[in-house]
Amino acid sequence: MDIQVGDKLKMKKKHPCGTDIFSVTRIGMDFKLRCDGCGHEVMIPRSKAEKAIKKIIKPDSE
Repeated sequence: MDIQVGDKLKMKKKHPCGTDIFSVTRIGMDFKLRCDGCGHEVMIPRSKAEKAIKKIIKPDSE
């Protein structure tokens, strides 16, 4: 998967705050994601994150 810092990820499951959109703040063996609803940050392993992604939303390029 081609995921970069700054991308938004639509996940299969919702965060407890009710949103399913997360921003990528760090990539590597783990992904650091920030919830767009409440701002909570989570780190999850790459393999688990790639299975949970429904759609990748790229930022607008200029």
